Amino acid sequence: MLPPGVPDIGAVFGSYTYLVSEVVFGAIAFALLHRKNAVHRAGVTIAALYPVAYVWDWYTLTIGVFEIHLRTGVDLFGIPIEEHLFMIVVPALVVAFHENLHG
Repeated sequence: MLPPGVPDIGAVFGSYTYLVSEVVFGAIAFALLHRKNAVHRAGVTIAALYPVAYVWDWYTLTIGVFEIHLRTGVDLFGIPIEEHLFMIVVPALVVAFHENLHG
């Protein structure tokens, strides 16, 4: 149940809700990285983190730590496509904020 005043985007985007949220936050990350000319540096960091994140995500999904309901249902290498994006967007956003605060 959502708190009063919080829009339910799941009702709007349905099975594309997670994908839409990753695209929106990914666009914010990209814009911030581009602003500081840090897209390449962030890409190197993301590439280094990605294999660990993938294994961690695959394992936690496999053992049932969490379940994703509002997703497309498209899997790639055993995990939802949205999770692949998540593993790119989260570190990109962290690096983007770091670059904009300290770069």
